[in-house]
Amino acid sequence: MPAPGTIIVVCTANICRSPMAAALLQHALAAQPEPLRSLKVVSAGVAARAGDPVSENSVIALKKVGLDISKHVSRPLTQPMLDEAVLVLGMTESHRAMIQFQAEPPPKNLHLFREFMPQRGDKEIGDPFGGPIRLYESTRDEMVEAIPSLVEFIKARFAAKG
Repeated sequence: MPAPGTIIVVCTANICRSPMAAALLQHALAAQPEPLRSLKVVSAGVAARAGDPVSENSVIALKKVGLDISKHVSRPLTQPMLDEAVLVLGMTESHRAMIQFQAEPPPKNLHLFREFMPQRGDKEIGDPFGGPIRLYESTRDEMVEAIPSLVEFIKARFAAKG
């Protein structure tokens, strides 16, 4: 049986938001039945350099919820990554626009991380880079808040394929 696939979480430099969001989503999917638990969640950046360390405040914010991303290093988003992904999740509309503009062909499975939330709140997750730990914790909490609706979307997507 082939692996169910890879989800890519995308931000700008791949050192704050997307590493946190990828770890949180991977953790949530690990608690789901197959094929969801076998999905691989990775992160990349639309303007990332390869090999930069994750921001210290991102590490601290996730350690507080029991996840360790201290070994993460940044990587740029590539066309082969997009071609293989079953789902691409950006943090903001500008990430979505950059991916649609640069990718050939643009992915059909491109969404925002908070896009599936039922209420009318902000669907974008702002960049905490350079801010205090409280801002990183708030960013983390916005991601955590989005996880249940995101997992439901992923479940529905894979049920439709099965």
